[in-house]
Amino acid sequence: MEKKDGYINVSEILKAVLSKKKLFLISLPIAIVVSSLIIICVPRSYTSSAMLVPEVENPMDMGSVGSLASSFGIDLNHIGGTDAISPLLYPELLNDNGFVASLLKIQVKTQDGTLKCSYYEYLKKHQKIAWWTKAMGVVKRIFKSKETNAKRNNFKDEFENPYFLSKDEDDIVGAARSLIGLTVDKKTGVITIHTEAQDPLICKNLADSVSSKLQVFITNYRTQKARHDVEYYKSLTAKTKANYEKARQLYGSYSDSNMDVVLESVRSKQTDLENDMQLKFNAYTAMVTLLQAAEAKLRERTPAFTTLQGASVPIKPTKPRRMIFVLAITILVFVGDLTYVLKDYILGKN
Repeated sequence: MEKKDGYINVSEILKAVLSKKKLFLISLPIAIVVSSLIIICVPRSYTSSAMLVPEVENPMDMGSVGSLASSFGIDLNHIGGTDAISPLLYPELLNDNGFVASLLKIQVKTQDGTLKCSYYEYLKKHQKIAWWTKAMGVVKRIFKSKETNAKRNNFKDEFENPYFLSKDEDDIVGAARSLIGLTVDKKTGVITIHTEAQDPLICKNLADSVSSKLQVFITNYRTQKARHDVEYYKSLTAKTKANYEKARQLYGSYSDSNMDVVLESVRSKQTDLENDMQLKFNAYTAMVTLLQAAEAKLRERTPAFTTLQGASVPIKPTKPRRMIFVLAITILVFVGDLTYVLKDYILGKN
């Protein structure tokens, strides 16, 4: 073949390709068959997603509670606070073994109803894998240390400490982590959850579980200080109420027992007891006001979640793309054959 004056001789190329048509007729069907056999061995998986958004926090107007507190010289602005964790950091929850381990304890059920177990057991015993992955697993188990195996034999399908895992436990936690995705839109704050599983119903249930546990985490985090404030003011309110009740009973009993006494010393002590009772009543009223404000702040800090898109049972598998894989392998083989046939022309040799 010759390449003259920078022009490509198409007829020469076609002639060269047709002269090696046997190569194409053999290699391309083989590529299709082999790639099909390979991709069929790869188990299919499904993907489900859910979208939710927590309410945007607005500053609370204390209204009458704030006015009443101001009359006692109490500033309610210190109650509560702002989030220290940005919503953009919520996806980092997946790096926490405790959060992932809590997901492994949920109960899952396959779409055909033949299997019902924990998500941990599903990942450990009921995953379909390619034959070459299974072969590699056998080799790894052969060389696994006896100490590790002994630890696994004592495992009771529950994580006693998710931050102190054996190698097998860590592998399962890592596998679960790789099947879950969390993203947060910087502009809208919408949280998107992606889950993947080999069974469509389990895929959907996993997305629901991640959504519910994420809501619990966000709620607990955002209300943690407010809940502590409520408990603190409850204890102070109970204490000041007890002091007031004690002072009131003491004043009442003293007044009843000295009702007809006109001695100045008795009247003076009665006045002192009345003043002490009034001081304790004022303290009790102030604590009640603070408790009401803390409870209002707790209600404000408790987020409400809006589900923009609920997780649904996927109909079609998303991975692997079998036709695309077979087509890609076939094209690669065709290009390889074409390069081999035209290597002399490509290199500019006769």
